[in-house]
Amino acid sequence: MSIDLLIHGGDVLTVDDEGTVVRGGAVAVHEGEILAVGPADELRARLPATESIDAAGCLVLPGLVNTHTHLAMTLLRGRADDVTLQGFLERVLKWEAELLTPQNVAAAVRLAVVESVRAGVTSALDMYWFHEAAEQAAREAGWRLHTGPTFMDVPGPPDGIAYEDRLDWARRDLEARGTARPGTRPVLFAHSTYTLSPDQLTEVFALAREFGALLHIHASENATEVATVEVKYGRRPVELLDSLGLLGPDVLLAHAVDLTGREVAALARTGTSVAHCPVSNLKLGCGIAPVPRLLSAGVTVGLGTDGAVSSNTLDVLGAVRQAALVHKAGGDPTAVGAEQAVRMATIEGARALGLGERLGSLEAGKRADLVVLDLDAPHLRPVHDPWSTLAYAAHSADVRDTVVDGRVLLRDRVLTTLDERTVIADLEDLV
Repeated sequence: MSIDLLIHGGDVLTVDDEGTVVRGGAVAVHEGEILAVGPADELRARLPATESIDAAGCLVLPGLVNTHTHLAMTLLRGRADDVTLQGFLERVLKWEAELLTPQNVAAAVRLAVVESVRAGVTSALDMYWFHEAAEQAAREAGWRLHTGPTFMDVPGPPDGIAYEDRLDWARRDLEARGTARPGTRPVLFAHSTYTLSPDQLTEVFALAREFGALLHIHASENATEVATVEVKYGRRPVELLDSLGLLGPDVLLAHAVDLTGREVAALARTGTSVAHCPVSNLKLGCGIAPVPRLLSAGVTVGLGTDGAVSSNTLDVLGAVRQAALVHKAGGDPTAVGAEQAVRMATIEGARALGLGERLGSLEAGKRADLVVLDLDAPHLRPVHDPWSTLAYAAHSADVRDTVVDGRVLLRDRVLTTLDERTVIADLEDLV
């Protein structure tokens, strides 16, 4: 049979359960799906391809998954540095009310997609206003975006939809989606336990569960947030969610920095996942999430960049390096190893989204989201261990090719679906 695309000749890091590496391997893609992974000579002979990528001298790996971000915050990059989380929120909420429109969000998301594709990020979970505009911009670029309605009970929200009307609006959005395309699922976003009341949270979560949607919420990002919620409701954020019956395998918490042992146990007991954002947490002085304890308890942990205001970059490989390093500061160099950090950015991130059967590793039957990393650079040689190379040496600039759903979005470092100069100029005009 003839196939659509064959990526061949490089070492294939499959990130399957066994950590298989196929030396001189190939990935065969047809109709957006991985058909086979194996030796390049065998697949070349058996599966003639309409299009091919010669990956000799390169490392082929699953596309990186950004499990927590606010993509359109590229519009505000560099405008809220060196402040606390609470100072950050005060500034950003004011600017969002003044600046955000569907057109501005679309332009800012296109820039985020350019940055992400160049960095080997093939999908992201995006919590932000005007998600419809973001979704359209990503779809036009061929990029995998996981998004949906956001709930945040604040005065004068940028989209002008009061909380009282948001449930009906979100229901219409979910109904209009119908059957999710392969590699996606419906998503609802509840901003936090400090911007939504327990009754509001219960309503939002009930709506999401009616439609089998993923629920994403900020929780326990720093000690001040925890204290605020505890004073208001008598419980810490994770305790509150647990007491309301809102934790579960359909829930993904962003940050989860300030946790007690009992809260870690609650996340493990309920199957709740965590999006670890080490760069943002450090930059805002929030602390270091107890990732080794979460992993030991069996909690699924993915990696996120947060928005480009709090982290200034959408570089998931940078988050991999930070995650592999920062937890060693306690004195244990094995706290989060290279392989674990890479898995957090790939298969564990996909599992955190509830999409581990479709994304996150290079295996037959999964969607063809993958990256070709050019190893022809002095800082990447020699390659004794691909996990180590990715976690401790590689940079986003080493990404040569990016494929999403079997479509080549970056070939030989040239974008194929977006005009980079135009995207940058459009955003600069807004700024």
